[in-house]
Amino acid sequence: MKHCKKMIFALFTLAVSQVSVAAPVQLDRVAVQINEGIILESEISHMVTSVKANAQKAGQGLPSDNALRTQVIERLILTHLQLQMAERIGLSIGDLQLDQTIENIAKEQGLSVSQMKQQIESEGMSFAQYREQLREEITLGEIQRIQVQRRIQVSPQEINNLVKMIQEQGLKDVEFQMGHILIEVPSNPTSEQLEASSKRANIVLKRLNDGEDFRRTAIASSSGPKALEGGIWDYMSINEMPTLFAEVVTDAKTGDVIGPIKSASGFHIIKIMDARGLQTQEINEVRSRHILLKPSPILSEERAKAMLENFLTQIRSGEADFADLARQYSEDPGSGAKGGELGWAEPTVYVPEFAQTLNSLEINEISEPFRTTHGWHIAQLEEKRTTDATDQFNSNRAHQLIYRRKFNEELQNWLDEMRSEAYIEVFEPEIIRG
Repeated sequence: MKHCKKMIFALFTLAVSQVSVAAPVQLDRVAVQINEGIILESEISHMVTSVKANAQKAGQGLPSDNALRTQVIERLILTHLQLQMAERIGLSIGDLQLDQTIENIAKEQGLSVSQMKQQIESEGMSFAQYREQLREEITLGEIQRIQVQRRIQVSPQEINNLVKMIQEQGLKDVEFQMGHILIEVPSNPTSEQLEASSKRANIVLKRLNDGEDFRRTAIASSSGPKALEGGIWDYMSINEMPTLFAEVVTDAKTGDVIGPIKSASGFHIIKIMDARGLQTQEINEVRSRHILLKPSPILSEERAKAMLENFLTQIRSGEADFADLARQYSEDPGSGAKGGELGWAEPTVYVPEFAQTLNSLEINEISEPFRTTHGWHIAQLEEKRTTDATDQFNSNRAHQLIYRRKFNEELQNWLDEMRSEAYIEVFEPEIIRG
């Protein structure tokens, strides 16, 4: 027995000695600390791989691995800061809401959930990964809406001015695809810091004028919100785009590079990537109403849904009136007193789940109960109409355009503020020996 123990000990000692001289092994590690949270090296590697794969599919060149890594880390920092904020205010996307969103996405694609699952898994992603990625995207969208919406004020005077301008001049029937590079300056910069940023901006501008690829340059150099997308913003009309863009594109032509333009956040370089006639000369609006119940410690998710199912049965059987139930039970202060009426609007002004539900309904049809970040709803589509967006621009549409422009501006301001107030430490890569 003693001999057996000695043999085991000898074998264990030999194994330990062999491990101690093994080649260095790269293990997962903490790459960035953000307040009380962390970003792992595996998260960075995964996003870098994803960006490279997408760039390869699009035939898009990329900057050096170091420049790409820097941009990926910056994007992850902003993502984690937003998720931390969501956690602090108790914003979470439950499984019921997530399932509802997945059903809506599948319906929009003309698929069942099981068919969509098969399609996702055939592309190399597990359905569990897809669910969590979608949960994160919904969370980011909601925390942005909650935090940025309250920073935006659209005055009646602004609406009247835009409506008047459109009536006098006509809506400019051009949408621009913009390329944007931001060379950032620190808060309260010294004259030396300002000069250094200005010189860097002029170097970037010269490279672009000498023919360097804009997207690759943006990924390598920009501190703007679309840096990882090559600095490219989606098509926008002048009335929708950030004020900084609108002021310089009026007489610009496709291919023009404009800048550097100084602002409080730094030096901007803008390129007109493309211009096109408005794709939608008409806008589709809906008139709808809803009843909203908000889950709470007193009203559970299941109970809220069950109450709405009961309301739906009563309405369909004629035992109860939609408007009366809305006035009595709806927890939407804006519409409840009006019998749940939301008035005329483009579906896109509502949160995605609500918009998707309205788009799936026939006239006078009432939806099954569905979940959004506001709570549980039933909604009825009452009417549809098409409005000429160029000739009959109403105040509601003008409000939407001003709001979208201000949202883009305030979103960036909010992200900048969060980042400047956060504790962030980026750790250099190192080899961990196992």
